Amino acid sequence: MRNAFADELTKLGSNDPRVVLLSGDIGNKLFDKFKASNAGRFINCGIAEANMMGVAGGMALSGLRPVVYTITPFTTTRCFEQIRVDACYHNVPVIIVGTGSGLSYAELGPTHHSCEDLAIMRVLPHMTVMAPADEVELRQCLRAALKQDGPVYIRIGKRGEAIVPKQNDHFEIGRSITVRQGADVCLVGTGTLMPTVLEAAELLAGKGIEARVESFHTIKPLDEDTLRQAFSAYGVVAVVEEHSRLGGLGGSIAEWLAQQEPLKGRLLSFGVDDVFMHEIGTQEYARARFGLTADNIAAKVAAAHRKMVS
Repeated sequence: MRNAFADELTKLGSNDPRVVLLSGDIGNKLFDKFKASNAGRFINCGIAEANMMGVAGGMALSGLRPVVYTITPFTTTRCFEQIRVDACYHNVPVIIVGTGSGLSYAELGPTHHSCEDLAIMRVLPHMTVMAPADEVELRQCLRAALKQDGPVYIRIGKRGEAIVPKQNDHFEIGRSITVRQGADVCLVGTGTLMPTVLEAAELLAGKGIEARVESFHTIKPLDEDTLRQAFSAYGVVAVVEEHSRLGGLGGSIAEWLAQQEPLKGRLLSFGVDDVFMHEIGTQEYARARFGLTADNIAAKVAAAHRKMVS
């Protein structure tokens, strides 16, 4: 996804002289083409992310369209106050991109995990929050973000994420994309876990349970229409995210659900436990540690479905 981000931003920058890329001392070679095509519009702000966010806010107030890029915890938790005051308070078009989101940097320990970013970013007034599933959605998110007049946060993966086949590629902020149709249960996924969600749907099909799969590339604003339809039609709606179960997409949906009249569906939440993972391992190991595997998702959804229909 990083390569797709650099490529798409290079194209967007070539077409829009307002686009400026700010980096927190990473991705210098990654942006060689951007620098060649957009001379003077790449700024390495160094390991000073709070200052970088203030610079971005000032640029946005001056009519530019700054895009801030670095590793997710360092572009969110490290400079949360500056995001809140310099970007959101002024409601200016700063695009904040966090790379290596979730457990992508599992090998580097909890300092590099980002399992709280969706929660803290979505509570900020004016902030739009997106988590594309693959490079196709990433490109769509970037194009849409540049059309926004307020701040946008986009969390992306690190490298080599699979492209998710979809029924259609129609993209709109705040509207999910139907990836697969199914009549028995609904799986709601976000971000780079979507291939795992699709694999879980295949395992459920092997058990005679047809799963609808929705890609929620936007966490805020929430696609309430699709949620209302899903919770009205299905006995089980499962949310899967590489983020804490507190405050992320699942938490957002739970908050929405609590405000509705009683609906048919039961909410299942798959995500990271409310703990720091002190073990060191691969992203696959970390996902398995928190039950973010196709086997576990399929087994728990199937059990909940059987309970609902029995």
